[in-house]
Amino acid sequence: MSISPFACTSPDDEKAMLASIGAKTFDDLFAHIPAEFQSDDFKLAEGLSEMEMMQQIRAVARKNSSDLTNFCGAGFYDHFIPAAVSSLTSRGEFFTAYTPYQPEAAQGTLQAMFEYQTAITRLTNMEVSNASLYDGGTALFEGMMMALRITKRNRVLVDEGVSPIYRTMLRSYTRNLKIEYREVAMSGGIADRAAFAKQLDSTVGAVLLQNPNFFGCLDDLTDVIVQAHSAGAIAVVSAYPVSLGVVKTPGEMDADIVTGDGQSLGLPLSFGGPYLGFMATKKKYVRNMPGRIVGATKDGQGRRGFVLTLQAREQHIRREKAASNICTNMQLCALRSVIYLSLLGKHGFADVARQCMDRAGYAWTRLKAIKGVEPLYDRPFFNEFALKLPKDAGEVVSDLISEGIAAGFPAGRYYTGMENVLLVACTEKRTKKEIDILAAKLEAVL
Repeated sequence: MSISPFACTSPDDEKAMLASIGAKTFDDLFAHIPAEFQSDDFKLAEGLSEMEMMQQIRAVARKNSSDLTNFCGAGFYDHFIPAAVSSLTSRGEFFTAYTPYQPEAAQGTLQAMFEYQTAITRLTNMEVSNASLYDGGTALFEGMMMALRITKRNRVLVDEGVSPIYRTMLRSYTRNLKIEYREVAMSGGIADRAAFAKQLDSTVGAVLLQNPNFFGCLDDLTDVIVQAHSAGAIAVVSAYPVSLGVVKTPGEMDADIVTGDGQSLGLPLSFGGPYLGFMATKKKYVRNMPGRIVGATKDGQGRRGFVLTLQAREQHIRREKAASNICTNMQLCALRSVIYLSLLGKHGFADVARQCMDRAGYAWTRLKAIKGVEPLYDRPFFNEFALKLPKDAGEVVSDLISEGIAAGFPAGRYYTGMENVLLVACTEKRTKKEIDILAAKLEAVL
């Protein structure tokens, strides 16, 4: 019989619950799924023991291709995670996502978040950080809203090189707000300085940029940020945190707000989450920052302690007057990140970043040597680059999946006219041998 979520209810209760949503049987809930995509693998016989049931479920799970050599990126990366990260974060003391409003009972959690904030400020070269947000896309939206609160303006300029996933979220979140949202086309794979200069005026409150951008191109955004500041706008930069081990930081570019996704800091890909968003800013803007902020203080006996600071609990239920309606955060994910960063240390983290660059450089050299393959943009990159192929990139990826290789991300899914463009990423996990195999298999498919 099928697995039913109503196993603990009576047959009459089950029928009543199904009837309330217009279904007669449990299988009716899946009737909209085409028959070719349905499977009988999960039809379990009656009376199975727990052991027998798990054996059958695991046999089905083994049919998934879980051992692909991964060259996909597009904002989410297959980095090595030391075993100690999971070991430490699985301790029972950390198994709560609730915000630690009572500092006398939550010093360990508060200190962990304080250390996380310290790590993010050092990584981005900014002055203050909050204690994490939901993910990179919502963090960028929060950065945008923070900028508009500061400038009291309602126009936003977004570079087309910002992740299309993030831009989709921004369009969705701003659809019913009194915000004029404009995307600025790239030029040669990076932000178009002339286009920004043309559109920047006294009505623009926020300029949203990304480095490396979606195509992996590195760009010193200092001059674009100067343009934004000259118009009185706030510059928000989305960053790939691992790249900050070797490239110029947003803080060095004089960015006002820095956001990004912390997935690459010790979080597994896990079919898309959970991840976390990070945010850092200049100290003068800290009172406009959303989310939790942990501060260090001293108690009545002079002992060092940690508390939530600058925001009262009621701040998060003040509706449209609140700086943020974030009523929880990705605390356990943030904990993984600070443990990961602590385990690697300053020099280890920089070494990981260098390995990513070196291996991507080797892959770029090998792949562009294949007949019919050429770089989309001949620009410096971190660990990701775009290639133009002589055929549809989606078809190439599908062909190589059967060879045990996830060859990259087809850019045509998000960019019209780029159906033949493949986005390839290398992390420290990709070996020279794996890159050589990718090159050989790609050449054979083409």
